[in-house]
Amino acid sequence: MTDLRLRAAVSDDLDAVLAFWRTAAEGTSISDDRAGVERLTERDPGALILAERDGELVGTVIAGFDGWRCHLYRLAVHPERRRQGIASALLGAAEERFTRLGGRRADAMVLVRNETAHHAWAAAGYGPQEQWRRWVKPLTE
Repeated sequence: MTDLRLRAAVSDDLDAVLAFWRTAAEGTSISDDRAGVERLTERDPGALILAERDGELVGTVIAGFDGWRCHLYRLAVHPERRRQGIASALLGAAEERFTRLGGRRADAMVLVRNETAHHAWAAAGYGPQEQWRRWVKPLTE
């Protein structure tokens, strides 16, 4: 996978990232807009990790660390580039980032209905914690 380049996103990448998620990511989020992703990259510049091959965006992951917990979001690989080790490389970079920052355990947001993702996450060593349930409250309309 020597031709795969991993790097942190910068402001100039954000429109392309949002377009990429519409193609490659499962589901949408209230934060899937330029302002939301800008806040992320301004607050935590290394959190949004991009995978590129031949100058093309082929994968993303958000590796957010709040000083207490390590959270993974938006692991997405272009549908035509899946099963090529891109997700594994992104998760490796995210886990290295967490370790460097002092993180001790990572958790991932995975849609219940996304069976394909369940297999990928399990292959990477992640598993569901059935005793926990995510509770949410939108803070904006």
